[in-house]
Amino acid sequence: MCYERVMVSTTPMPFPLREPTSRLTAVASGLQTSRSSADAEAHHLAAAVACGDETAFRQFYERYQPRVFRLALVLGRGDELLAQDTVQSVFVTAAAKLRRIDSEEHLWNWLARVARQQIAKAWRQRQRGPALVGMADPPEHPDAMASDSVLEECLDAALLTMDADERQLVEWFYFDRLSHQEIAGRLNATPKAVSGRLERTRAKLRSLITRRLSHET
Repeated sequence: MCYERVMVSTTPMPFPLREPTSRLTAVASGLQTSRSSADAEAHHLAAAVACGDETAFRQFYERYQPRVFRLALVLGRGDELLAQDTVQSVFVTAAAKLRRIDSEEHLWNWLARVARQQIAKAWRQRQRGPALVGMADPPEHPDAMASDSVLEECLDAALLTMDADERQLVEWFYFDRLSHQEIAGRLNATPKAVSGRLERTRAKLRSLITRRLSHET
């Protein structure tokens, strides 16, 4: 019984030959099968989450949390605390309100919409009072920002602009969710040194994301 729960050669190139029709058909068929399988899996996973299946919810969280966090990090102009709060709110909302899902795209669009709503709510709260004074300046139209794919590409581009060691630090801390102590062990440094490096890297990432979004939105 279902119940709600919170939780770019200058060298001449040969003209490309067409693939044989049979091969193209096989490739298209394989892609369609893979898409159908992903859609069915998303459908069943969402249904299990809606029924309060804790194992399904953990699987659901592990599968979608990194992408939701990436989206929230850009929506929040690089504010990692806001992104973390948004992720938590998205999954709490999913546990309580997620119902019928027809495809993986449908599921992602649902999660992304909730993330956008939570970010917009946070910006409005900041505009009403000083509670979120540490956040970056809010966008003029937080509910009419660029598409999810553009936002994710913005984060990728910002990361690629950073030095390799800074990018590695971001990936370890935000996406692999390693602690300061664990990162210190990998870098043969102290947790305090890692904290200082992270603070500088955060500021740089926020600046890069904001600068790129000003040209995208």
